[in-house]
Amino acid sequence: MQPVTVSVDVPQAPEQVYEFLAVMAHHERFTDHYLSDWRCSGPGRGVGSCATVTATLGGAKTEVTIETVEARAPRRLVERNVSAAGRRLARGSYTIEPLPTGGSRVSFTYAWQRVPLADRLLAPAVRAMMRRANGTAMRRLADELARPSRGPE
Repeated sequence: MQPVTVSVDVPQAPEQVYEFLAVMAHHERFTDHYLSDWRCSGPGRGVGSCATVTATLGGAKTEVTIETVEARAPRRLVERNVSAAGRRLARGSYTIEPLPTGGSRVSFTYAWQRVPLADRLLAPAVRAMMRRANGTAMRRLADELARPSRGPE
C-alpha cells in the first residue's frame, strides 16, 4: 500500500519539536483520539523506547507495539509498528524541517511494510482512515507544543 503523509507547521524550532517527540510517553497527548491504553516500556526517550497501545479505527480494535528504531536529532524519528498478531508491520517517520520564516514543518509518514489481506482489499478506505487519524494527531501535536505548561520538556 502507498504510504500516507500528513504535516503541520508550528512556531517552535526543530530542536524543541524533536525534544518533545523523542519522549514516547508524550505521544499519548496527541494520539489518544485513536490510540488508548498506553503502556510504555524501555528507555523513556530515543531508540528502544516502546509503547503498547490499543488502536481503534473504523470500529475495529487492535493491539499495536510501537518502538523507536531511529533517532537523528533534531530532524528525524522513526518508529516500527507491529499489530494484527505480527501480520501488519509498518514504519511511522517524523521529519522536522526548519521553515524559512522560523518555526518547523513536522511531517509524519505511515508506511506499511507487511499488510494483512483485508487491509489490502480495503486499501483506499484504510489509507483514508489513517490520513484522517494522523491529520488530527498533527493538529493536536501543534496544540500540545503551544501549551506553555505542556510543551517540550
